[in-house]
Parts: sequence; C-alpha cells; structure tokens
Amino acid sequence: MTPFIAEVLGTALLIIFGGGVCAAVSLKKSFAQNGGWIVIAMGWGLGVAIAVYVVGQYSGAHLNPAVTLGLAFNGDFPWNQVPEYVLAQMIGAMIGAIFVFLYYLPHWKETEDPNVKLGVFSTGPAIPHRFANLLSEILGTFILILGILAIGANKFTEGLNPLIVGFFIVSIGLSLGGTTGYAINPARDLGPRIAHFILPIPGKGKSNWGYAWIPVIGPLLGGSLGGLFYKAVFKGQMTQSFWYVLVLTVAILAMAFLVEQRKDDNAQVRSKVTI
Repeated sequence: MTPFIAEVLGTALLIIFGGGVCAAVSLKKSFAQNGGWIVIAMGWGLGVAIAVYVVGQYSGAHLNPAVTLGLAFNGDFPWNQVPEYVLAQMIGAMIGAIFVFLYYLPHWKETEDPNVKLGVFSTGPAIPHRFANLLSEILGTFILILGILAIGANKFTEGLNPLIVGFFIVSIGLSLGGTTGYAINPARDLGPRIAHFILPIPGKGKSNWGYAWIPVIGPLLGGSLGGLFYKAVFKGQMTQSFWYVLVLTVAILAMAFLVEQRKDDNAQVRSKVTI
C-alpha cells in the first residue's frame, strides 16, 4: 500500500467513525440519539486509534493536514510529500462523509433541523465569535501537535501508541471541544462540508461557508506553531520560521478581533436606532 492510499483510507476511516458517532447521537430514530458529548468524544478518539492501527505502518497515519505541517516544521517529515498527504486526507475525508450519508440514509428525512444535519459533517461554534472561535481552533491544534510529538518521544510499547493517541483525542474533546466542536483538522471539517454541499440530503440547508475558513486556518496555524514550538523548546532548535508563523498567527487573530469588534459596534448602533 502506498502512503497516498494509506492516508486516503485512514482519513476515510476517521470520518466514518467520527462522523458516524455524530450521526448516531444527532439524527432522529437512531438508537443512540441523545447519547451526549462523552459518546461523541469517545467515538472520535477511538476512531483515531483504529485508523492509526490500520494505516500507521504505511504512511505514519497523519490523517490531518495540521499534523503533516507540524511534523514537517519539526523536521520529522519531508516537505516535498506534504501536498500529496494533504490531498489524500481531503479525498479520504470526503469518502468517509459519503459513507456516513449512505449508512444513515433513511434518518436524514426523519430529522427536520438542517443544523443538526450539518453538524454530522462539519463543526460550528457554540457561540459565534470569529476571534474566540479562531483562537480555540489554534490553541486546540497546538495542544494536539505537542501531545502527539511528546507521545512519540516516550518509550511506550510500540503497539500502544495509537491507543494512547486515541485517548489523547478523547481528552481534547472533553476539555477543549465545547467551544467549536474541536475540528483541529482542516480535512476533517472541509472534506465533509464539501460532501454536505454536494450530497442530496433531504432538507439539508446551507453548508455555512462563512464559518468554514476558521476550522481550516485555525488548525493549520496551530499545527505549524505546535511543531515549531516543540522543535524550539524540546529540541533546543529555534528557527526563524517560528517567528514568521507566530507573527502571521497574531496578525490573523488581530484581523479577526477587529472584524468581530466592528460587528459588535454595528449591532449596538442598530440597537440604539431601534430604541
């Protein structure tokens, strides 16, 4: 199996388990309906573990462009393979989302709320706030990359590493997932969102493209910073790239903050006019 096929298959499995648990908990007339956040976090975490077990020996099981970037910035992955891995991850995420759609085929019509249907495929904010939502995705992915690199540096029994990573994902979901649904993976969000857009889902509504950039840009920045921070602090190899990415991250966050502030100001003006 080539690394490209492995990343396609592994990412598809990730979405099958992750999107599948979201569908099971959210869609009407599912036996698992209303299973709750703990069930979702466990489904995603164990899905990661299974996917890593299946394809880890062939591609390293990145399954996430932010992981690929983090490893490349840390010096553990060749830059010339980054585009191939990211493309494979996007394809795999779309395939996994299509599988979930087909698996739960009769349940889409039974579920009236279009936001619930979109939530099976992609993430959204509990409280819409561009700056806070972007910051959540950056920090969550930063923690993800630090944890993955730290786990890899420890002398676990080799066969336990995927399981440890899976439980690490569960921990992120339980502790940090309540703000934006913890995409922490551009392919995990964008691939299924595209699938939601093109699939004939009954009463599906819009795909919320206005928010879609946050679970893409946030994890890419957080993953890059995580890899560079690990290299600087844990390996003692500070590079100029760290400062470039940090400045870029701060600049994008500042722009998001200003846009959100302007929106709040406009809302206050409209409120005063109405009064």
